[in-house]
Amino acid sequence: MITRTRGVVQLKHLEEAEYSDIKAGQSVLSGDFLRVGNPGFCLIIFLDDKSILKVREQTEFQFIETENTRTIDIEFGKILSDIKREREKGFRIDTPVSVASIKGTQWWSVINRTGFDKFYGLEGDVEIFNRVSGQSLSLGPGQMVLSTATGQVVASPASPEEIPEDPEAGIEEEVEEEIPEEEVQPEEAPQPEPGGEAMIEESAIEEILEQEATEEVAETAEEPAPSAPRPFNMGLGIGSATIDEILYNQLSLRPEFRIGKLGIGLDLVIYIDNSGEIRTAEWDEAIDIVDKFLYVRWAERTDPFWFKVGALDGVTLGYGGILSGYSNMMEFPSVRRVGVNTGLNFGGFGAEMFLANVKDFSQGGTLLGLRGTYTISEKIPLTFGANLVMDMNQFSGLKDRDDDSFPDIFDDFPDNTDLWNDTDGDGIPDPHVGIDSSRWDIDADGDNEYDYDPSEDTSVVLKPQPFSLEENESRAQGFAFDIGYPVLRGEALNLVVYAEFNRLSFPEVDSSATFDGRLEKTGTGITFPGLRSTLFGFLTVSLEYRIKQEHFIPRFFDQAYDLNRVVAHFGEDGAEVFTKDMLTFEDPASVLDTKGYYGSSSFNLFNLVNFTGSYTNMVAEAADTTIEFNSLSALLDLNTDNIPKLSEAMAFYQRNNDPDPFDFKNPSLNTILGYRLGYEISSGVSLVWDFRQFYRDRGSGLEPVKQTTIETKFTF
Repeated sequence: MITRTRGVVQLKHLEEAEYSDIKAGQSVLSGDFLRVGNPGFCLIIFLDDKSILKVREQTEFQFIETENTRTIDIEFGKILSDIKREREKGFRIDTPVSVASIKGTQWWSVINRTGFDKFYGLEGDVEIFNRVSGQSLSLGPGQMVLSTATGQVVASPASPEEIPEDPEAGIEEEVEEEIPEEEVQPEEAPQPEPGGEAMIEESAIEEILEQEATEEVAETAEEPAPSAPRPFNMGLGIGSATIDEILYNQLSLRPEFRIGKLGIGLDLVIYIDNSGEIRTAEWDEAIDIVDKFLYVRWAERTDPFWFKVGALDGVTLGYGGILSGYSNMMEFPSVRRVGVNTGLNFGGFGAEMFLANVKDFSQGGTLLGLRGTYTISEKIPLTFGANLVMDMNQFSGLKDRDDDSFPDIFDDFPDNTDLWNDTDGDGIPDPHVGIDSSRWDIDADGDNEYDYDPSEDTSVVLKPQPFSLEENESRAQGFAFDIGYPVLRGEALNLVVYAEFNRLSFPEVDSSATFDGRLEKTGTGITFPGLRSTLFGFLTVSLEYRIKQEHFIPRFFDQAYDLNRVVAHFGEDGAEVFTKDMLTFEDPASVLDTKGYYGSSSFNLFNLVNFTGSYTNMVAEAADTTIEFNSLSALLDLNTDNIPKLSEAMAFYQRNNDPDPFDFKNPSLNTILGYRLGYEISSGVSLVWDFRQFYRDRGSGLEPVKQTTIETKFTF
């Protein structure tokens, strides 16, 4: 309901073509547009929960009300939102650039036509989400968050002189209660005139004040005052999980702690097999404590200093020419990686560091990335960036349960640090340094009496020492330079133009008994031009023209990198090891120079469906033949607030650098897919089915690797 107006205040119903002046006491419906002129002011109350909006001059927005969400879709202007208490419905401020989501707080939204949104926190916390970059940041009291059409989200202390003045400070106390219809008739309320003021009769307000005072005393005695988001949450999961191709029953506690900018999430899980035995592999070493932290984070990406340790998802450096969408969770929970992502922001400079798995350092290294940026100024927002990405040792991706440097696939005793070879496969080890020779049974006759002297007896051929992570190293590295500039920054259209130069290199690796070796390989990729645009605040589109030369593929370090970083299988000559670049560039056609297009799109359709998809078409001309390399990725996420009994629903598919990524019947090593569905059994209790599938070459062709987790989630 409109409770107070001053100056020019107009309303337009969804089915109407023209705005008309409004009266104090007039109702507002979902879909209505409101416009406040200059001079002008308007105060609005939501009758169900006493939330208040104070709308200043030169503001235009639309009310959108659904069963689960209340949205103020603002084009431009200044609005002070005062959300009094926890509500059943979510509350959002939508702009062409940003989304502010809250429950129980007070803050200013200052939106201009040039694509710069400013939010000032007064009470509580607000989550600010940038539609362009997908980054989000928490806004607290005394802070200012800037969200721009170029995708930047920056936080800083709010300067008191910058915070808009509240022209009606204290007026909310006069109108917090629902206004009885019999006391205020809309048709009798005064018509506002430019420069004048209209309001509800003082007698009605006085009566309301008395009711308010009585109710406030009762509420104080019965209800605690609204507070910041709870510092502690607990989740409970009961279900099943497949680890090393064995099905376990799973019981997990997932507490989350929040203290200011510090957030901690734990994953305390126990796996029980069909015989009732508890799997101890997650609890038998001191280092296992690290795996119990799902994440530890401090602040947000646009704070002066921020970090996150643990689970990482969707990590992209720059415009994603080398590293894009990386996740260290693709094999969770069978493989638990502990990543690090941290950064600094000071002035026009920014820096970021990324480590995929700190535990890989014990096996020779991990995937790491560094990025630095410099923006000239807000008036000249030309941004320069540089990236360095390196896999210090691709072989460290091979599993080695006993940490003896011999990967499990080559180790006949993968759970014994002192043993590794058993030539005849009878369970009795070959001669090892320091092992009693009475245990030898090289001839596999079972009597343990074979006296083996390699200098005299050549009839028995023993296995050579297995492939060792300590003695073998394979690096993959890349660097990139980029430049970007926001050409357009408007309400309906934002456009950023950019260019990127990328280079990949793979140093030479000597051959071994299980590795064929690798000659040095290099390649370059150029993106020019690149365009990224946001249309009408809900649709983001990217388009790039790409040139690729020699041993280069865009987004080499992608979401599925951990799945095909290094592959080991048994072939005709025994166990063999292949790195991703060896498999990628095995076909001579893959090193041809190509040119083509990349396009992506993401949109939020009426807050019902979130979709992100991309497609790449690269073409090479060779010997009068045209060869295509195509890539496809898609992610669909439904807002289940509007779907009864469905608590979550998500599906994804990715297939890179294939002639036909739509050939779903014939997948490749570059194919990954999955989905996650949650069925709400009752309030706070859901049955969740999480499925992922990728492919491995076992030597006899591709075989699907399926990972399924089924659990009952409790949130309390």
